[in-house]
Amino acid sequence: MKSQFQKKTTKNTESVCSKPSCFFCTMNEPDPSLRKARIIKAFQDLPLRNDQEHVLALSSLWNIAMMQPNDPEFPSLGIFECMAKLIHKGINDKKWLLSDQNIYIPYYAAHTIGSYTMNKVRFAEKAVESGVVFPLIELMRGKITWVEQRVAVRALAHIASHEKIFEEAIGVNEVEIVELAMKIAMTCPKEVFDKFVGLEPSKRLKYHCDLVTRGLGGLEIEDRKAEEWASQLQCWSLNLLNRFACKEKSLNLICKREFLIDLCGMWGGLANPTSPAVIRLLRSLCQTKIGRQSVANLQEVIKALCNLSRSSDDWQLMAIDCLLLLLKDPETRHKAMETSVVFLVDLVELRSIGGRPKVGDTITQALLQDYHKIKYGDLKFQRKKVERALKETWDLKVDRKRREKLMSEQEIGERKSMVRQLKQEGNLNFWSGNIEKAVMEYTEALHMCPLKMRKDRLVLHSNRAQCYLLLRNPEAVISDTTIALCLSSAVSPHGKSLWRRSQAYDMKGLAKESLIDCVTFVHGRMKSGQTERAEIPSYAARMINKQMNKTWLFAPAKSRSFNNHEELLESHGLSRPTVVDETIAEKRWRKL
Repeated sequence: MKSQFQKKTTKNTESVCSKPSCFFCTMNEPDPSLRKARIIKAFQDLPLRNDQEHVLALSSLWNIAMMQPNDPEFPSLGIFECMAKLIHKGINDKKWLLSDQNIYIPYYAAHTIGSYTMNKVRFAEKAVESGVVFPLIELMRGKITWVEQRVAVRALAHIASHEKIFEEAIGVNEVEIVELAMKIAMTCPKEVFDKFVGLEPSKRLKYHCDLVTRGLGGLEIEDRKAEEWASQLQCWSLNLLNRFACKEKSLNLICKREFLIDLCGMWGGLANPTSPAVIRLLRSLCQTKIGRQSVANLQEVIKALCNLSRSSDDWQLMAIDCLLLLLKDPETRHKAMETSVVFLVDLVELRSIGGRPKVGDTITQALLQDYHKIKYGDLKFQRKKVERALKETWDLKVDRKRREKLMSEQEIGERKSMVRQLKQEGNLNFWSGNIEKAVMEYTEALHMCPLKMRKDRLVLHSNRAQCYLLLRNPEAVISDTTIALCLSSAVSPHGKSLWRRSQAYDMKGLAKESLIDCVTFVHGRMKSGQTERAEIPSYAARMINKQMNKTWLFAPAKSRSFNNHEELLESHGLSRPTVVDETIAEKRWRKL
C-alpha cells in the first residue's frame, strides 16, 4: 500500500521525469531499501543544491510533518540536520535567500522541526543532537522576519516541553532564550502591525501574504490571519517562558516588574481564545516562592487576577488558583488579602468549576483562616472594607448556616413567605422608579432568604444588580451578578446577570471582561433558542463591537500609528479628514 506522501506526490511524477535526483521521484521509490538510501541522500543534498525544487520539496515535507508528526521515517533519516542547515543557509546567505522562492524555506524548515518535536521525546532528542537549537535561536533573534520568529518559538517551546532533554537543549542559552521570549511577547503585536497589518496592501511582503492566506488571498483574510498569527507568536513565547518557570529557572528575569505588568494586558482576543498562556505562566510563577513574592508586590497583577476570577473566561479557575496560592503562603497572604478579599467573597457560593468540586468552600476556608485573629486579636487591614467583607462571609457561611440548621419548618416557611412579599414590593418600587427603595427591599429579602433557596437568592441578587446599574454603581453590580452566577448552573449561567455584569464592566473600562460576558450571554441565548434565526440582539451586537475594537490585539499599535500620523499632519498645518473606517474588529464580531 502506498504511503499518504506517495499518494499525494504521485500526480507530480505521472509522466517520465528527466531529473535523476528528483526529490518527488525519491519519495515515490517503491523499493524500501532504495527509498531509504535515496531519502538520506536527498536530505544531505538539499542544503547544497541551488534549484527551484527546494520550495516544493520543503512545502511537501511541511505538509507531511503536519499530517503525520509521529511518523518516525523522516526523523530517522536526517530531516533535522537538513532543516537546520537550510535555516543556517537562509540566515547567512542573503543572496541565496532572495533568489527564486528560497525566502519560503526557513519558514517551512522551522515549522517542520516544530511539528516533529511536538509529541515524541525521541524525535526532540534527535533534533537537539542534529543541531537545530542554534538556528532556531537565530530566527528568534529576528534575523529574518516575524513570520520565521513565530515558527522558531513554536519549535523551541515543543523541544523545551520534554523534561528529559530540557537542560541539554536549552541550558547553555537559557538567559538569552528567556530574554528573547519576553521581548517577543511584549513587542510582537506592534511588530506585526508595523511590518504587515499597518502597511498598505501593495507594500506588504508577498511571501508573508502567501503564507498567512495559504494562497486563498484577499485583504480581509490576510488581516484576520495576521492577527491570529501575532497572537500565536505571543502565546507560544509565553508557553516557552512557562517551561522555565515550571522548572524554577530564570525566575529573577521573568519576574521583572515591567514584564509582569505588561503580562496582565496580553490577550489575543477572540483570535486565539483557547490558549491559557498568560494565566498559565502566572500560575506557574505563583507555585514558586520568588514568583509569589513578586506577584504579591504588584497590585496591578493581583487586580488582574481578581478581575479574571470574577469573569466568564474559561481560565477563571486558574486565576482563583493563583490567588489561593498567594493566600496560603504566610509571607504573601496579608498583602494578597488587602486586594483580593473584596473580589473573592463574591465567589464563596461557587459549587464546581472546571470539574473541581466545592470551589466556593475552598475559597471560604482560605479567606477565614485567620478570621479569629481579626475578631478577637490584633490582626488589622489597611482597608476597613476588607474586614467588613470577611465579617459578612463569616456571617453567611458560618453563623447563618448554623442558625438555619436550628430553625423549625414553621419558621422557614414564614421566612419564605416574607421573602416573596419583600421581593414583590421591591419589584413594584423598581417599576415605580423608586430605585433606592427597591434596593432596600431586595437587601432585606436576601437577609431573610434561607440559604437553600438558591434560585430565589439568585433572582434577588440579579434584581438588585439591575438597581445598582441604574444608580451607576458598577462595583456593586459586578458583586451581585457574580454571586448570582455562582448560584446559577455552571452549564447554563444566568443570562440577565451576564448581560448586567457586561454593562458594569463596560462602565469600569474593563473591555475584555465585558466582551467575554457579552459573548457568553449571546451564546446562551442562541443555545436556548431565545433569539430568532440565530441573530445577535442589537444591544449585545453594539457591546461586542465596542469591546472588540478596544481589545483588538493591534489596537495599541494602531493608536500609536494614528497619533504619529496626526502629529505629522499638524506639523504641516493639515488636518485629518473625517473617515468612517470599519476596523477589522468591527468586521470580525459579525462572524461570531
